[in-house]
Amino acid sequence: MARVKRSVTGRKKRRKIMKLAKGFFGARRRAYRLATESVNRALAFAFRDRKARKREFRSLWIARINAATRLNNLSYSRFIDGLKKAGVAMDRKVLAEIAVHDPRAFAVIAGIAAGEKKG
Repeated sequence: MARVKRSVTGRKKRRKIMKLAKGFFGARRRAYRLATESVNRALAFAFRDRKARKREFRSLWIARINAATRLNNLSYSRFIDGLKKAGVAMDRKVLAEIAVHDPRAFAVIAGIAAGEKKG
């Protein structure tokens, strides 16, 4: 059986790791062994935090909506329930944006959720 010489693929593998470790500090950038550990760890955190980011933003939106609904004498849960019953299909991201940037419009939406008549 022929001998396999892997200098080309080995170098390519190391170059890939070192490229990923480019912004790291000290030996984590220069030493292959430390760079491998750091890159693997960084990729694991990146994967985990892409999932976590979605949860964190949703909780941020809920906190902002809750603060705005309290200003309109309503609780968050009653607000969301009122919107569902009124047939208003707005997601929490849009509601949070309105709450922060246009409090008057949010007050109108809160009135709809509370069951007040327009006019």
